[in-house]
Amino acid sequence: MSTISHIHRDWRGAMQALAVAVALLVLAACSEAEVSVATESSTIVDVAGREVAIEGQKTRLAIDDSRYLIALSLLHEDPASLLAGWAHDSNRLGEETYAAMLERAPGLADLPRIASSAQEFNVESLIAARPDVAILSTESGVTEDQIARVEAAGIPVVMLDFFTSPMQNLERSVTVLGKITGREEQAERFLAFRRERIAAIEAALADLPDSERKLVFMEAHAGGSPDCCNSPGSGNASEYLELVGGHNIGADTIAQASGKLSLEYVLSRNPAVYIGTGGPHLAAKGGLVLGAGFSPETARQSLQRVTARPGIADLAAVRAGKAYGYSHQLLNSPLDIVAIETFAKWLHPERFAALDPAQTLTRIGEDFGAVTPAGSYWIALKP
Repeated sequence: MSTISHIHRDWRGAMQALAVAVALLVLAACSEAEVSVATESSTIVDVAGREVAIEGQKTRLAIDDSRYLIALSLLHEDPASLLAGWAHDSNRLGEETYAAMLERAPGLADLPRIASSAQEFNVESLIAARPDVAILSTESGVTEDQIARVEAAGIPVVMLDFFTSPMQNLERSVTVLGKITGREEQAERFLAFRRERIAAIEAALADLPDSERKLVFMEAHAGGSPDCCNSPGSGNASEYLELVGGHNIGADTIAQASGKLSLEYVLSRNPAVYIGTGGPHLAAKGGLVLGAGFSPETARQSLQRVTARPGIADLAAVRAGKAYGYSHQLLNSPLDIVAIETFAKWLHPERFAALDPAQTLTRIGEDFGAVTPAGSYWIALKP
């Protein structure tokens, strides 16, 4: 009897030891999982493929491009409250849009100024703004040495892109902004809307034969310089045109995101569709003006003037009335879905007769809080 009791005690002790061992293994596994989640939640991968450690929600950002204000306004009701400094390049928004943003967020005007992505990068002004995170654009030309200097000051640097490769990088850029600011749900809600609209366009063009793909000349900042012709190159807005069943002639000769074409080259390609981009910044130069605060009549008159220039007037697109103007301020931002829909209607009107880009723009303002003052953001040469 004592032998049986002894065996029972040994068996019970062994079971207790085994239970403790299993519990310790489970706790260890949970601890490793928690460490993994914590590591994942504090590390982001920007569009340049850089892993950046970001601890917690950030509300003191420095941005080198005012178009990030548009993205932030989709995520937060007071985007200025998320900033420590910005580029003050309000021309990229248009003065009417900037005025509307100031009304919504008066603090914008008083925030420190840092160098714009369109200018020479300035490390000192960025560090002086004392942000928690620096949001820099891939087209800014910032060097690795400059990034290292900013990071040495204790400021993480995150590279984003709405310009160089928008179809590849814009969604990730908005996602990263949402994660940094603790607005991931808002970012995903908007991106789901954008994905849905793009998917509808792709479905409508799924059976488009190559013979019906339209050759396009997109002239950036149309009429803004005495010589022809600024154009998107590889990437940039050329990606939008590819998506909607077109091809921009600038993509064939300009390796970078933007550059210049000769008038002779444009004439030799004789595109079927002309699209100029412009805005308030071209008013003093006699270029294409449209956007917030401009009437359809003013916008169309400027398009008529731009397309009447020597050489441009001889293009088949212009002679056939297939010439259009689009607001530069609506490009290279999350509002690009409006441009995509507009270009789709211009290039393939029979397939997109029911598509209404104006309704899409209105919905973005109502549902997501984007600031879009009244105006003519796109125009056709012929009413």
